[in-house]
Amino acid sequence: MKEVLLPYKGILPTIGESVFIAPTARAIGDVHIGKNSSLWFGVTVRGDVNHIRIGEDTNIQDHTMVHVTRVTHPTVIGSRVTIGHSVTLHGCTLEDECFVGMAACIMDGAVIESGAMVAAGALVTPGKRVKTGEIWAGNPAKFMRPMTDKEKAHLIVSANNYVRLSHEYLQENPSNIRAL
Repeated sequence: MKEVLLPYKGILPTIGESVFIAPTARAIGDVHIGKNSSLWFGVTVRGDVNHIRIGEDTNIQDHTMVHVTRVTHPTVIGSRVTIGHSVTLHGCTLEDECFVGMAACIMDGAVIESGAMVAAGALVTPGKRVKTGEIWAGNPAKFMRPMTDKEKAHLIVSANNYVRLSHEYLQENPSNIRAL
């Protein structure tokens, strides 16, 4: 199996306890991944020209790309964050317990606050701030409506479901899944 962790300029990603990284995912360079987080199939986390920090209990789903902007914008992802399939994150900040829907794009300097949601397919343009309790949607993304109590509660449920699923993968596939 090819290595899932690659150094860049002598810096190798650091990985917390019980992190699941699928064999087709890659973490490169100045990347730190907190405990119980997961990088699913086809994910690329490329911390080459700036750093990437990922908190605990965060899931980054299939075919998502996480990158940075040289010098000006690292990518910082908090704890208990759910990032859907085929998302692009570039030089942005996702605070704790937020949700980014499938195929969304979050650009340089954008901030998704704790307890906020970005809808599937949304394009959050540079420097925008999605505030706590808001849902943004569209291209370019705009405030759509406040989140319901049920949607707010689902943020933690989603993160916990992925922690549980990643632990199942770690237990059932020790020979072909790289557990770090």
